[in-house]
Amino acid sequence: MKALPDSALMITPEQHQAALSWLSRLHDQPSAADQARFKRWLHADPAHVEAYAQAQVVWEMSEAPAVRLAVEEAVALETLLSAMDAPVAEKRRSVPRWGAALAMAACLVMMVGVGLGWQPKRWVDDVGADFVSPPGEVRTVTLADQSQVTLDADSAIAVHFSKGERHVQVRRGAAFFQVTHTGEPFVVEGGRGETRVLGTQFEVRLLPEGAQVTVLSGRVGVKAGADLPQQILTAGQRVRYDAIRTTALQAVDSEHQLAWRQGWLNYYRTPLADVIDDLSRYYPGRIVVLNDELGARKVSGSFPSKDPVAVLAALKSVVGFEQYEAFGRVIVIR
Repeated sequence: MKALPDSALMITPEQHQAALSWLSRLHDQPSAADQARFKRWLHADPAHVEAYAQAQVVWEMSEAPAVRLAVEEAVALETLLSAMDAPVAEKRRSVPRWGAALAMAACLVMMVGVGLGWQPKRWVDDVGADFVSPPGEVRTVTLADQSQVTLDADSAIAVHFSKGERHVQVRRGAAFFQVTHTGEPFVVEGGRGETRVLGTQFEVRLLPEGAQVTVLSGRVGVKAGADLPQQILTAGQRVRYDAIRTTALQAVDSEHQLAWRQGWLNYYRTPLADVIDDLSRYYPGRIVVLNDELGARKVSGSFPSKDPVAVLAALKSVVGFEQYEAFGRVIVIR
């Protein structure tokens, strides 16, 4: 596999997207007329040649993860459409579904355009959210009962206070809670389970399957589902749960683990893939790991969250992976 072309040519986002569009079209049995138009476009500007070369390399590196991301985004987009007015949704559903090649190209366009609007999964999370933090920014908000919630970068919560109970749903990312005691129950929902406040300071972090709860002080009760028993956590304890089970309690240095609030990401023998997932919340684009064996490698260290590119450089020097950058929005690791 070759590295991305090194060029001093300035390529605009429009040229990148045009190159990806042509790449998709040429992979889907192009007509003679399409091939002729492509040649005219390619020869019209040296930047077009450069943009197309970059698109080809990214396509080669990203085929498998792009298919996965395209499926995820398609599901999220369908969910978003179902929440819209029926006539608009039906009109948009009438558009023909993507073929495999077009799905990959569309996903790559989405990767290039992160931060520019094409993010169906984030749209779905944000539609019902009351507070949102953008990628790279930790945000603290004060709720109506004076409780404070610190959102990790790229996170979202929905708040519903009524009928003598206070409910918060973590819709994306992670949130750290400092709860004001009012005599009313305070319940945090996330990953199909719930955390009921018996104390004051704790974090709820969504995981691919469920959530993780870490207590800094006081006590909380965690239930993975309505029919499962509640587990009581106290300061310095952590638990994970999915739809059917809760893990055993784990003793942790909660101050160390929750240092993201002060701009630090701390890890001890953590899979590289999990570290990259955290860094992705602080990077204004996509970071894609192509090698599962590499992703399982364990790393330890303390890293500043404000400079994910520098963190990747440090990890690269220790772990020894290959890294490619494209379009200023995509980092591919293999």
